[in-house]
Amino acid sequence: MAETLKDKVLKTLIQSRQLKQKDIDEAVALQKKKGISLEKALIEKGLINEKDLLVLLVRELNIPFINLGKYRIDPSLKEIIPERVARQYQIIPLSALENAITVALADPLNVFVVDDLKHITGKEIEVVMSTSEDILKAIDSYYGIQTAASVSDISKDIDLGDFEIVSEQEKEASLDNVIDESEKAPIIRMVNLLIKEALHQRASDIHIEPMVDTVRVRYRIDGILKDILEIPKVNQNAVTVRIKIMSRLDITTVYVPQDGRFKLKIGKKEIDFRVSILPITFGEKVVLRILDKENLSIGLEGLGFTEGHKRTMEEAIKRPFGMILVTGPTGSGKSTTLYSILNTLNTVDRNIITVEDPVEYLVDGLTQIHTHAEIGLTFVEGLRAILRQSPDVVMIGEIRDNETADIAIKASLTGQLVLSTLHTNDAAGALTRLVDMGVEPFLVASSLILVSAQRLCRRICEQCKQPLEIPREVLKELHYPLKPGVVFYAGKGCKTCHNTGYHGRLGITEVLDIDDTVRGMLLDGKSSAEIKKYAREKKGMVTLWEDIMEKCVSGLTSLEEVLRVTTSE
Repeated sequence: MAETLKDKVLKTLIQSRQLKQKDIDEAVALQKKKGISLEKALIEKGLINEKDLLVLLVRELNIPFINLGKYRIDPSLKEIIPERVARQYQIIPLSALENAITVALADPLNVFVVDDLKHITGKEIEVVMSTSEDILKAIDSYYGIQTAASVSDISKDIDLGDFEIVSEQEKEASLDNVIDESEKAPIIRMVNLLIKEALHQRASDIHIEPMVDTVRVRYRIDGILKDILEIPKVNQNAVTVRIKIMSRLDITTVYVPQDGRFKLKIGKKEIDFRVSILPITFGEKVVLRILDKENLSIGLEGLGFTEGHKRTMEEAIKRPFGMILVTGPTGSGKSTTLYSILNTLNTVDRNIITVEDPVEYLVDGLTQIHTHAEIGLTFVEGLRAILRQSPDVVMIGEIRDNETADIAIKASLTGQLVLSTLHTNDAAGALTRLVDMGVEPFLVASSLILVSAQRLCRRICEQCKQPLEIPREVLKELHYPLKPGVVFYAGKGCKTCHNTGYHGRLGITEVLDIDDTVRGMLLDGKSSAEIKKYAREKKGMVTLWEDIMEKCVSGLTSLEEVLRVTTSE
């Protein structure tokens, strides 16, 4: 007769000398008498504690462990697994994507659980483990029963450093052992769970960060990083190697930063992942940036450009040559804006070439170059090469130095439309920044046709949006003309927005059209503040502050976001 999972666990318990056969027999008798699981009988008899038993079960059954105290559960999963089913099988649903659902359970020896859940939900079931105490508390909290326990109460007695559970490897494990570990089903399931849950929660980045005795996982959702869960320290190397294999990176290199990418097909949708691996004190930090190409087809209006800004930008990109700059800090959506413009210009009669570090989105119809400074392929060398390819439109990922700026500007003066990004606080600052980088003012004045500064702010969730009363003294500090009766809004928090009050982001823009007066001011050595003042008073330019305040009083974003993203002039 084939050895069952229960037989295997009992045999392992005996061989480990923790228990004698007599102890096992007494536990089995108690199990039959009370109708409880073998694990509960062993614990009730005082023959083993729950932590030690979990370590054994997870090791033998190859099931990853999840700390539910660190996990945010999607409220919509209640529709798939109702409370009655969760309590009956002592499980908690964690994530669902397409035709599979991941659940945490405390009794892996109950072979009927997975089959029953598959029949109830009509989905494939993927399993992780947690303690029975944590699962019961999670069920009470998740399905609405009020308890006195907080998240910290739930997790205070659980130390993930105690769970050296998936592998026996030492800290200095051999590469072969780590590769073998990375190819095991639990590690693959763990990485898949991280990715699926990130997609489900609309995350833009996944941060896998080694700590002293655990590995923290955070998602960036609507621009804000949030703690999601912790991975046992013993799984750290295997998870990193798994992601390296998916990204076709060098798994033997651990002390040098690496960049890669991979693509997943979810249903009919393809999603690109850009991977950055950075050696840090406690291992290698992995950041996966999720790039959804569907965002490129929503147009400038979908990105948050007002009608006036959109019209100005569309007029500028019709020009056959010149330079358009998009400015703002890291993470302000500059690349998405540039790619949306390229998506509009991407026709069969145009030769469009990009040079980037790294390439963000892979787009059919574009010629895209990834710079490699270590072999001499810099922005400058890439630009010199592509100008010999007779391009109509050139996109440079970022202007970082005088040499890149100089050749980009000269390209815009010799018949190409050049698009690029620059790090400045506002649109007018881009002009003086180029001069400060050593570019002649007359070249900047002759080449620039438009500068767009931008930020990203969170959009109020429409499902839980409600009026919010703002103190009068706060309104006075805004220095913004408010119409009588204006109403401010905020999100209360609901299952749609994961109780954050926000769902999605929108762009905040400041578009400066370069006319002859602005060119003259630049040649006369005027400051960016003087240029900005002229653009506001004479050309009616809407600043970043004015744009976000307009979106705030229109009910699209909150006053909290206004103060977080920008400041009044």
